[in-house]
Amino acid sequence: MKLWLVRHALPLVDAGLCYGRLDMAADLAATAECARQLAGVLPADIRVITSPLQRCEQLAHALKALRPDLACKPDARLAEMDFGCWEGRAWNAIDRAELQAWTDDFARCAAGQDGESVTGFMSRVASVFDELTRGTRTPALSRFEREKEKDAQSDRVWITHAGVIRAAQLLARGIRRIERADQWPLELTNYGQWQTLDLHNG
Repeated sequence: MKLWLVRHALPLVDAGLCYGRLDMAADLAATAECARQLAGVLPADIRVITSPLQRCEQLAHALKALRPDLACKPDARLAEMDFGCWEGRAWNAIDRAELQAWTDDFARCAAGQDGESVTGFMSRVASVFDELTRGTRTPALSRFEREKEKDAQSDRVWITHAGVIRAAQLLARGIRRIERADQWPLELTNYGQWQTLDLHNG
């Protein structure tokens, strides 16, 4: 199966701001352009799952308007990482000691003191990812169960955030936990762009 990982369009937020779970709109023209391009390449009847944050839901609604054949539903597990009390603050205004404590214990330390740890975030994304990749393990299934299993393994689109996309990249490589900040992927999917992962069930 193929997983399409789509990042929302440019958000309407000041540059340099920490905004994981902070909810804000995305640029309307950029969202419309992303939806137009995506509508032209997605296969028929592919299922779309979106982060419930409005910058992603905007794109999902714009895509649905162009491609009414696409089923779309929100899933809170695809929201960006929660940065706790850092949300809405400029990165360069956050105390260096706080940032150092986070990177020194990257797996376990809660971002922004009361946000998510990277391990917790990875586990959240993995719970969605595993639903796509579990594969059929029961030899005798009813017709209803076969249809349900087939649906679970069909191609998907995630309209989501940079952090979720990076977590999915790690999960596709079989990496379910990282210990150090330098193990976090550096590759960045630009606003309004996407990448695909070919996943194997079984």
